[in-house]
Amino acid sequence: MKIYFAASIRGGRADQEKYNQLIHFLSSKAKVLTEHVGDDAIGEKGEKDLDEQEIHQRDLVWLSAADAVVAEVTTPSLGVGYELGIAEKMDKPTLCLYEDTKEDRKLSAMISGNPNFSTFHYKDLYQAKKEIVSFLLKIS
Repeated sequence: MKIYFAASIRGGRADQEKYNQLIHFLSSKAKVLTEHVGDDAIGEKGEKDLDEQEIHQRDLVWLSAADAVVAEVTTPSLGVGYELGIAEKMDKPTLCLYEDTKEDRKLSAMISGNPNFSTFHYKDLYQAKKEIVSFLLKIS
């Protein structure tokens, strides 16, 4: 199984280590096409080796090749929202993970209210990983 992992890059990298841990866990269960999202060498300005059109084209190819999408949606990101819209149009099974530990923010209703997405609010990575396993079992 191939997974497209989506998470904020230019929208903010405060959760990069969390992304890295989730990608590492996912990699033990499936092939993650977007492992670079967790790389600490990528800053808020994004990748340096490709131009913007190359990134867009590459990511669409990966998204098309994926069997499913797992998105960490705690940090708002226009790019992740775009990827989720494309995944929905491609009818990809999609899990959206939202860390529900800060009372001053709330997940967009465009994500949480979408019946085509499995949305899971978690308090810690242990809960998120359990939900990933459940999601992968459901779609396999």
